[in-house]
Amino acid sequence: MGERAQFPRRGGRVTDRLMIVAALAFMILFLLLPLLTVFAQAFAQGLSGYLTAILDPATLSAIRLTIIVAAVALVVNVVFGLAAAWCLARFRFPGRPLILTLLDLPFSVSPVVAGLMLVLLYGRQGWFGPWLEAHDIKIIFALPGMIMATIFVTLPFVARELIPLMEEQGAEEEEAALLLGASGWQMFARITLPKLRWGLLYGVLLSNARAMGEFGAVSVVSGNIMGLTDTMSLDVKALYDSYNIVGSFAVASLLALLALVTLVAKTVLERRFLFSSSATGEAA
Repeated sequence: MGERAQFPRRGGRVTDRLMIVAALAFMILFLLLPLLTVFAQAFAQGLSGYLTAILDPATLSAIRLTIIVAAVALVVNVVFGLAAAWCLARFRFPGRPLILTLLDLPFSVSPVVAGLMLVLLYGRQGWFGPWLEAHDIKIIFALPGMIMATIFVTLPFVARELIPLMEEQGAEEEEAALLLGASGWQMFARITLPKLRWGLLYGVLLSNARAMGEFGAVSVVSGNIMGLTDTMSLDVKALYDSYNIVGSFAVASLLALLALVTLVAKTVLERRFLFSSSATGEAA
């Protein structure tokens, strides 16, 4: 006699459906409804009220400052990420596990603590405070401190995306290029970098989103001076505390749009990266 076909039990189907419903309910309550509420509050006074809030000079200053801080942090992260990934993926040396652990430090340290560390180092009463004050160099409660705080919290993103990718790809093509007479820069530009493009873009995307939405570390080192050291995330809190609800949610809607764009771009990059990886595997 042949084996009898096995069918899933009705109880199992019911359980699966309940779990799906619970997951959907969770997403609606904790993700979709808050997001819709942000946009509903932002447009509570219509499009004119929304544009008035966005075009406020203090808000425009916060947007401009956010872009500057994120752009500088992004350049530093790309340079550091490429250098760190190359060093940690291509070489084995004493202390490598320690460096990998330190690389993850911003993930485990509270952003507020990171901001306080910068204050203890570069504040007026900090280790380097007297020397900085004597040379009229201002870091805390100024743009340099905000950039340093943002760099600290976003530093691992690019490197952590590139290290496993470089380890998986190996160094055979790079070694062949060097044997054929290519210089180090030629090998990096023509062999290494093209293979990393999707992983690099993915890390840049995550780093930029984190930089533009950073609140804790930046709030400690900025001083929250409206129109001078307020970023978009700080401006949201300042407007809300001053009972400017529409203005607060209008700025928050810009950050929400950034999150949605980041999500879409992340999905596209993941598909392109998977397609590129599968194509490379088939070619091999």
